[in-house]
Amino acid sequence: MEAYGYGLYLVTLLSAGGIYAILALGLNVQWGFGGLFNAGIAGFFAVGAYASAILTTAATPEHLGGFGLPLALGAVAAMAVSALIAWGIGRICIRLRSDYLAIATIGIAEILRLVLKNEGWATNGPRGINRIPKAFEGLPEPWAQLGFLAMVLLTVLALYLLLERAWRSPWGRVMTAIRDSEAAARAAGKNVERFRVQAFVLGAAVMGLAGAYYAQYIKFIGPDATDPLTATFLVWVMLIAGGSGNNRGAILGAFLIWTVWSATEIFTPRLLGLLAGLLPADLAAELKAETVVRSAYLRVFLIGLVLQVVLQRYARGILPETRPAVAAAPPPAAARERG
Repeated sequence: MEAYGYGLYLVTLLSAGGIYAILALGLNVQWGFGGLFNAGIAGFFAVGAYASAILTTAATPEHLGGFGLPLALGAVAAMAVSALIAWGIGRICIRLRSDYLAIATIGIAEILRLVLKNEGWATNGPRGINRIPKAFEGLPEPWAQLGFLAMVLLTVLALYLLLERAWRSPWGRVMTAIRDSEAAARAAGKNVERFRVQAFVLGAAVMGLAGAYYAQYIKFIGPDATDPLTATFLVWVMLIAGGSGNNRGAILGAFLIWTVWSATEIFTPRLLGLLAGLLPADLAAELKAETVVRSAYLRVFLIGLVLQVVLQRYARGILPETRPAVAAAPPPAAARERG
């Protein structure tokens, strides 16, 4: 039974890590490919989660829904809604420089969160949406969780292959050129704004898909589930630690940082308990009374420490970006004859 429990924990760890890998891949399209500093990941994540939940849940007077659509259509709709909102935002904000774009996306993400929190007729307000259908939940345990894990990992693999192909394509080379030197890309006749909007929309669609999977994973979605700490800050740490501009680095960083984050949830209360044993009685009692609050701060500190250690050893991430070699064009026939 103990081994069975550890096995189920590993399955849930990999499932959540896979969802974060999808988020990191979406951010890599925006930042790693196009140099777009999106600090509003939580907004697109939330839009995808709510859109999927509303379309796939059964009829209820608590919120908009009752459509009972298949989960696959809910995931596609989550991507479409997130992409549509990103297109509108991109048309307005994409010309902003990196720091101003970050400020704008933070504000937009907060607007989206407040809309989802306060429009109770559609989202049930702060109480959120529960009883969200989950893929393979009709199977007996542990096959239900294994089926969901397989779906998430296959999605990560499919996205990796598609984005790797896009990265190696002429479109990917143009995006890298725009990221590295916007002036040179303009001089070459490239429509910089159009390519940036494309990268922003594509990345947001992938983030919306991650939101749809997350809503299925926990069978609930509410304002607290899209907290910027876990839906924005943590994703940035994953991409930077793994290697910005490298799809494999984004996936590796997601699983690595999520494992560390999950482990800190287990060990930080124990660490605080050991620390309390070394303090005087009055200070120990105060520390135990605030264990939950202090554990949250300690977890953030440990994640920051891991990031610092990784970047000290790997300045560009564990798997840094490496551009694929481009085959040289063959010389003209006349040049070959002269040679």
